[in-house]
Amino acid sequence: MKTLNGQSLKQLLISGSNNLYNHYPEVDALNVFPVPDGDTGMNMNLTLTSGSKEISNRSDESAYEIAKAFSRGLLMGARGNSGVITSQIFRGFSKGLDGINEANAVDFSNAFQKGVEVAYKAVVNPVEGTILTVIRESSQYLHDNVKENMSIEKCLDLMLQEARESLKRTPELLPVLKEAGVIDSGGAGLIRILEGMRIAAGGDFVERSAATATEVSTSEGDEDESYLLEFKVKLNPEKKQFNENRFANVLGTNGTDLVVNTNDDIVKVHIRALNPGDILNYAQRYGEFLNVKLVNPNAGETLPDDEEDEPAGEKVEYAMIGVSAGQGIEDFFKEIGISIVVKGGQTMNPSSEDFVSAIKKANAHNVFIFPNNSNIVMAASQACEMVEDADTNVYVIPSKTIPQGISAAIMFNPEADPEENFRCMKAALKNVKSGEVTFAIRDTEIGGVKVKKDDFIGIYEKDIVVDNPDKVETLMTLLEKMVDDESSIITILVGQDVDEETMNNIASMISEKYSDLDLDIRQGNQPVYSFLIGVE
Repeated sequence: MKTLNGQSLKQLLISGSNNLYNHYPEVDALNVFPVPDGDTGMNMNLTLTSGSKEISNRSDESAYEIAKAFSRGLLMGARGNSGVITSQIFRGFSKGLDGINEANAVDFSNAFQKGVEVAYKAVVNPVEGTILTVIRESSQYLHDNVKENMSIEKCLDLMLQEARESLKRTPELLPVLKEAGVIDSGGAGLIRILEGMRIAAGGDFVERSAATATEVSTSEGDEDESYLLEFKVKLNPEKKQFNENRFANVLGTNGTDLVVNTNDDIVKVHIRALNPGDILNYAQRYGEFLNVKLVNPNAGETLPDDEEDEPAGEKVEYAMIGVSAGQGIEDFFKEIGISIVVKGGQTMNPSSEDFVSAIKKANAHNVFIFPNNSNIVMAASQACEMVEDADTNVYVIPSKTIPQGISAAIMFNPEADPEENFRCMKAALKNVKSGEVTFAIRDTEIGGVKVKKDDFIGIYEKDIVVDNPDKVETLMTLLEKMVDDESSIITILVGQDVDEETMNNIASMISEKYSDLDLDIRQGNQPVYSFLIGVE
């Protein structure tokens, strides 16, 4: 294949996306930290799937038009840092093909060079030893060796040759990879994309493998979160008597990320579940469905917004948006003035499109976003560039944890101007120390701490500082690392796996040990993380 027109490029891009889908669990497994939320592969997969859906039915003969449409889909569906960087690579790639209907080898090489340029500019502090290094070195190698009459297959062979060598070198550039004994996951995902493109360039095509979904389902068992389900039920007093706690407990044993909101005789439910039909059958015992929404996030689908959530009326002056997983955290957010909650967090990073939708829903002149996760900040920032309303100013407060987001949001002053609020809230991030307790998914050693699979680990900022089979002991040891003479407030958000009795016992222990500090402990209902801790 000497040149690429729109339809042949479309085949390459979709084949690359499908190849990543077939291998994304392997990419997830390369996560440096032994925590149950290694999601680089999934984020890149959902990002690429969004791009593929954008071009799947397009018949454009122009390579530029297909590249532009693919880029648009990636930008909207971008999740996590790896997904955002990937979307920026192909954003630059499309710019490099501007005005080109049929691309030859040199055009193809130049497009990837532009992709590198755009991706590096999109990252505030580019880190080498990551996907950025792999795309830069492989694109440069192609640029140095490309010839005008070269085939597209040869171009991809050259890129893949150097990309694989570059990936092998990532542990030497990024010490944390070397210590964990892994290569960079984002770079590994990029290679899967290039491999799929190469297969299509040679005349074959990578189809999505049903075995991937089966493998994930089998390995995760009852914890598989294949489907997102939302529905509303109008309670019928002539049917089964409704008790919200009992209802929530039953649903909670059949899924995760459960949110139940009851307003008079209307019950709204959001849940991730392996068998959504069982949940719907149970819910129907209490009344009649007003609506039901079911999507498969593994296929890149997202839940549509309710029509009633569309903004109406005049804009308000200010609105705050926060990312949260857990009804307790969401309730806390609303207490401190965060009116719009984007569901997500460690286990499912929201897309740029999710933030664009939330900004529209906020219907405000000035919007503040609290990503509350280091892997979500870039997607939130990218969404700001995608807002088309010139009368809406969006500010991203780069909170990397829930406690940081809470501390910053509390500083909001409705009497101050937007810039002053932005400065004050951003400054507040430095006043809180963040910690979390979760469980380890594999044996490893990081930062001198030996981690045993299934033990609980305490993470202070970015470092694992304690490993212990008991979650409460892990929490208490972690607090010892975090609290110092300057500390005055401890905030603890308790996860789904901690019952009320345990929470009360913990409150007594901490109050006794740190009697001179204020303690705010409450149910956060977050998945995966038993405790989220903030110390100010």
